[in-house]
Amino acid sequence: ANSKDYQRQASSFLDFDSKNPATVKYNSEWNDKLSFKDLIELSSNFTVQQMLQRDMFQKRQEEEKPIYLHEFLYPLTQAYDSVAMDVDLEIGGNDQMFNMMCGRDLLKTLKNKEKFVLTMKLLADESGKKMGKSEGNVVFLDEEASEIYGKVMSWPDEVMSVAFELCTQITWQEVQEIQKQLKTKDVNFRDMKMKLAKEITASIKGDKEAQEAEKHFIKTIQKKEVPDNIEEISLKKDNLNILELLVVTKLTNSKGEARRLINQNGLKIDGDIVSSTDLEINLEKPKLIQKGKRHFLKVKK
Repeated sequence: ANSKDYQRQASSFLDFDSKNPATVKYNSEWNDKLSFKDLIELSSNFTVQQMLQRDMFQKRQEEEKPIYLHEFLYPLTQAYDSVAMDVDLEIGGNDQMFNMMCGRDLLKTLKNKEKFVLTMKLLADESGKKMGKSEGNVVFLDEEASEIYGKVMSWPDEVMSVAFELCTQITWQEVQEIQKQLKTKDVNFRDMKMKLAKEITASIKGDKEAQEAEKHFIKTIQKKEVPDNIEEISLKKDNLNILELLVVTKLTNSKGEARRLINQNGLKIDGDIVSSTDLEINLEKPKLIQKGKRHFLKVKK
């Protein structure tokens, strides 16, 4: 199920239906065929000293923390992927350099074939903290355009320089000029981030949706107005507890998440902040629910 979801998201950029389509492979196809003897023979191509060169393992040693044997096997299994697929070029984040180079070495040893490795910068702030799920600012390719635009606007200013380089299709010359302006701080950071948000949204959703997403952001966030087009949901019940309402309308995935949202003052009904998780909602009259700054939903009986 996850694989199908990844493919659906990646189809924004990769063609899975052409005469020469991108394909998804499961490494269980070859790993499950390996015997314990095969694993021993594969591992004989690497030394403990090689594995200890990995930054993560060096840090563990310095901190006198344990390194488990199975952790040494991960670079080996990723390396064997290259052998099984007879890889010509492997592309990955620069944090995967060690594992990808293990694949280069193993392919050279077992098949006498050169494999190219291309590493990419990671989208991270100046301290090295990566953008991701744990930070709550990851952008999913299948999200609504307004959500993508809004999340980019929530990124820290320090990310903009590398984001223009990695996540937009503007020319390298323009990227360099923007990076120069950001360093000298001779720029309106809000306007520059809006340009970034629009460029990224357009790359994923197209120019028209990016323009609408920008209008939505200006109206709901900057001017703090209610958007024109709000999704409506009709429920059969007259009264619901607020936690149940949030789950039923899929504004949250669980009552625990709903409780956290309310405790963080992240929920409004008809413009008023909801502060109680015991609140009973009467739907005789339609209610306008606002989750965070960007999510609006009308609920009625």
